[in-house]
Amino acid sequence: MHKTYMAKKEDAGITFTRQWFVVDATGQPLGRLASQLALILQGKHKPSYTPHFDVGDYVVVINADKILLTGKKWDQKMWYSHSGYVGHLRALPYREVQKKHPEIPLKLAVRRMLPKNELGRRMLRKLKIYPGPDHPHQAQTPQVLPL
Repeated sequence: MHKTYMAKKEDAGITFTRQWFVVDATGQPLGRLASQLALILQGKHKPSYTPHFDVGDYVVVINADKILLTGKKWDQKMWYSHSGYVGHLRALPYREVQKKHPEIPLKLAVRRMLPKNELGRRMLRKLKIYPGPDHPHQAQTPQVLPL
């Protein structure tokens, strides 16, 4: 009888190592890219995947300002921000958000696909998003991940 492998805190340095991947977001649809990044951050692409333990890898996304939204979503999809005061709800279309902070749409999409607990917040910290082609993670020798 085969037993299912479940990672433990004691096995963290022995059984799995975290890899670094770099993904070019040029011309990628937002939702499809976000779902693939969420799988890598969770570690579901590895045989050592464990739902209650973070076994995922680091992901560096470059060219986040060249991401695609299909249809009229650039103008119809809204980003909401509330200050906590009555009447202070801000709603900006994704076109304006993309101009000021190109990493926000992708980060929100990935965050909403991860678990809604401390484990998901820890996984999101392994996602690094940059608007241009340059990133400061060359020392980790990230592998190009074709999506």
